[in-house]
Amino acid sequence: MITPGIKGHIEQTVSERLCADKIGSGLVKVFATPMMIALMEQTCNESVVPCLEAGQGTVGTHINVSHCAATPVGMKVWCDSELIEVDRRRLVFKVTAFDEQGLIGEGTHERFIIDTAKFQQKANEKK
Repeated sequence: MITPGIKGHIEQTVSERLCADKIGSGLVKVFATPMMIALMEQTCNESVVPCLEAGQGTVGTHINVSHCAATPVGMKVWCDSELIEVDRRRLVFKVTAFDEQGLIGEGTHERFIIDTAKFQQKANEKK
């Protein structure tokens, strides 16, 4: 059963492939905002996977975050998530991201519980 309070945590080291100049979101060698968002989504998703029924997954539907500090290549970054609201299939998380010097991003992220086979079939029908 999925209830508020579920927490997640993922760490990684900033490599050049995670930088703004490599993914096209900027011109500098710092942890890219889209990569921070991906880390936040991954942390939220993985935190609830053990609570899902067979054949279920989650998809991200909304994110509202600030990226408030730059992180250079070689530094460790991590994300902490906490499930703060459950409304049937809708899950709302508080997310915070840090590097070794402190807070680098924060906000909220919304995901929905889906039947993965049905979701994939519906997406494939768009072709």
